[in-house]
Amino acid sequence: MSVVGFDLGFQSCYVAVARAGGIETVANEYSDRCTPSVVSFGPRNRSIGAAAKSQVVTNCRNTVQGFKRFHSRAFADPYVQSAKSNLVYDLAPMPSGATGIKVMYMEEEKVFSIEQVTGMLLSKLKETAESALKKPVADCVISVPSYFTDSDRRSVMDAAQIAGLNCLRLMNETTAVSLAYGIYKQDLPAPEEKPRIVVFVDVGHSGYQVSVCAFNKGKLKILATAFDLELGGKAFDDILVNHFCEEFGKKYKLDVKSKPRALVRLFQECEKLKKLMSANSSDLPLNIECFMNDIDVSGKLNRGQFEEMCAGLLTKVEGPLRSVMEQAKLKKEDVYAVEIVGAASRIPSIKERISKYFGKELSTTLNADEAVARGCALQCAILSPAFKVREFSITDVVPYSISLKWNSAAEEGLSDCEVFQKNHAAPFSKVLTFFRKEPFTLEGYYSSPKELPDPNSTIGQFLIHNVVPQASGESSKIKVKVRVNVHGVFSVSSASLIEVLKTAEGEEAIETDQPAKEEENKMHVDQEDHKHQCGENADNKSEAEEMETAEDAKQAKKNDQPPQAKKPKVKTKTVELPIESSLHGQLSDEALNVSVENEGKMIMQDKLEKERNDAKNNVEEYVYDMRDKLHGVLEKFVNEADRDTFSLRLEDTENWLYEDGEDQQKQVYIDKLAELKTMGQPICERYMEAEERPKAFEELGRLLQMYMKIVEAYKAKDELYDHLDELEVTGVEKHAKDAMIWISSKMNQQNNQDLTLEPAVKVGEIQAKIKELYSACNPVVSKPKPKVEPPKEENTENGPVNEQEATESQSCNPDKATSAGMEQGAAENKLPEMDID
Repeated sequence: MSVVGFDLGFQSCYVAVARAGGIETVANEYSDRCTPSVVSFGPRNRSIGAAAKSQVVTNCRNTVQGFKRFHSRAFADPYVQSAKSNLVYDLAPMPSGATGIKVMYMEEEKVFSIEQVTGMLLSKLKETAESALKKPVADCVISVPSYFTDSDRRSVMDAAQIAGLNCLRLMNETTAVSLAYGIYKQDLPAPEEKPRIVVFVDVGHSGYQVSVCAFNKGKLKILATAFDLELGGKAFDDILVNHFCEEFGKKYKLDVKSKPRALVRLFQECEKLKKLMSANSSDLPLNIECFMNDIDVSGKLNRGQFEEMCAGLLTKVEGPLRSVMEQAKLKKEDVYAVEIVGAASRIPSIKERISKYFGKELSTTLNADEAVARGCALQCAILSPAFKVREFSITDVVPYSISLKWNSAAEEGLSDCEVFQKNHAAPFSKVLTFFRKEPFTLEGYYSSPKELPDPNSTIGQFLIHNVVPQASGESSKIKVKVRVNVHGVFSVSSASLIEVLKTAEGEEAIETDQPAKEEENKMHVDQEDHKHQCGENADNKSEAEEMETAEDAKQAKKNDQPPQAKKPKVKTKTVELPIESSLHGQLSDEALNVSVENEGKMIMQDKLEKERNDAKNNVEEYVYDMRDKLHGVLEKFVNEADRDTFSLRLEDTENWLYEDGEDQQKQVYIDKLAELKTMGQPICERYMEAEERPKAFEELGRLLQMYMKIVEAYKAKDELYDHLDELEVTGVEKHAKDAMIWISSKMNQQNNQDLTLEPAVKVGEIQAKIKELYSACNPVVSKPKPKVEPPKEENTENGPVNEQEATESQSCNPDKATSAGMEQGAAENKLPEMDID
């Protein structure tokens, strides 16, 4: 079973896998551990990752990047409309109103949803993981920013499904970093001791995230999170690009923003300049040749000037830091360490400000780029049965407070209640109790829309069906379980109707929903007991709506105890109720299935196109290879007329490749290569024969020499071979002489023959001769000598004395005695082993 973690970044992605007892970040086909988050669409196929990034300038209109920020956003969203003007590619509305990406693919105009494009990127990452692990990948953990809302998270889950991945958990990026940091620490405080507080700062390309984490041995608990979407590497790039656009406008009279290709090149150069300024404080040049209208442009900047330009951005660094400390009710002295990660964390002024705020040196024990992917792979290993991992529990938080509203039964209008406050532990479940006579709808929403990155605060509506009154006509008791799951997604997970049945005398009371409640109690420990009346008249129970948490553990325990006093005997029955969910920004099942099908077709198309290109490259490679060899190693093996004919055919094929053969079917290239090989193969074979023939003749000669020596030794009455049969030895001699005559005639024939003609003898024939000779002669010459048993010695009556026997045997074989003595002496005088270190 594969264990994989994907860091799905705004600018680049990382893939980490668990193998050989550790976590490893794997490289892609370019031997690079970083895969750009870029997808490029062409007339025949898609390019994803590094191959797509190389097309950012040449195919800028159809190469998309930075699409992560559009997850679950409506096309009409002001953020999308403002971002649209700065993009090189086009955005278009989907039928659902969501944002789509408009490109030319397969020479047709297509609009892809953000889920589809992210699914394409995940397919590439999946392929990278599979080629590293040499086995299929399905289960994985994917990172998302901690500020992602419910609809954003569901959108990423849909993308994973499109890519054929089973996402075990969507993990907040800062939580993944916390896990990568904490699981290897051996000196964490014991569970009963005061926890160690660590602040994690993640400065990525698109945003700035901060979280406070409390560590104890075997567990981590996120206490609070904060973020700023306007502070990231991209914001600094934008400032540089705007600066140089103005400078080039004044200096060269160029309107850079009117030419998308020029703008893309400027972005690339500004990003390089930003990275150089992080390491150097001197003046640094920016030069671009043939930038626009065949004009070369140049400029320069140093770190001091850059920091002045970014002063407004840098003032935002402290805001999220102050926010998390206030939310967690901590002082700066409580913080044990501040760990900083993310590509943009290398900007000196950002590090300086964070360090100054906490009054301590920043810790950089984690890999700034790969920490998120490693944390995701560790979480996947914990969830997977294939790996044994140290026990480590992870408690995340709900980033925004979540409320429910509903139409009250008393017809007093809407009622609402906060079910999960901000920074509430997650995953978590709560049970709410309602009294209803008919189906009703609950609506989930975020209580503080101002905190959200997306103006839409709706989570979704949940319609609870099959609600009927009790037999007596009173309202039924409905228990509704609401949950924030491991992905950080809110849902109404189940609803049940508690039906009260009359009991006959003597029967025991049964509370059928008790075990379920007990199970719920086991799941969560930290929740305080509380009951909440939601604005209804409590006296009239049929119209009261009561909310209670699933953590009424004390009450559940009481119900488990044997009754102390006689209680009225009531029998209840639990009926599960169907829930119809209508979630904001959720892809319909039909749209999801179509997307999965389309992704499969596109993968197949990419595969066919790769095979077509490989077939074309094989023809091109053969043309260049043979053209060089015809005037090199193969020159002696082809006559001049054939060489001229073949050279002309190769030249024609090369011209065809760049004209009519530029865009042909795979089979056309296969046929063209086969046609060339009918001319080239005989020449290559003659060369190969000439190379291998001397070795084969040498091997046959050695074998003949060996057999003739044995025949001579037999004739000289050598005792080694005196057991052989004379007739058989004569046979060996005959075979050897025949082979000698054959080898001699063939060598003469070959030496008198021109190299441009078919060889007189082929290597295969020589090898067949070797085999024939060996099978005829070897059984005769390797026949073992018959064993002769020595005559038995007659023992004396008492037998020889041991000492005497030993002395006699030693005196008979003096060599043995001396060698034994030498060995003993060597053992006694053994040198000590050298200490090379």
